[in-house]
Amino acid sequence: MIRYKLKPDQVERNLELLREAYEEMNALRPPGLRHASYQLDDKVTFVDFVVTEGRGAGSLGLLPAFGRFRSTLDARCVEPPVLIELHDAGSYGFE
Repeated sequence: MIRYKLKPDQVERNLELLREAYEEMNALRPPGLRHASYQLDDKVTFVDFVVTEGRGAGSLGLLPAFGRFRSTLDARCVEPPVLIELHDAGSYGFE
């Protein structure tokens, strides 16, 4: 899980870059990669969930649109991305 908080004037640019990255992921369908982004109620905080299996571990770094998204993310943030490793403790419907 990755959490980050944007500068208010950077939200639309972030959404635009995310759309481009997801369009590319949908077109290329990297094997072993699952990725979801959520915008919280405050509209400036985002949470991404990334699951990689096998060859998917390096897939994001190979996608040009994701590279554009990531290369400017720190400059768009007031709170930089924080990676939080999650460990499965149970779930329903997420398999």
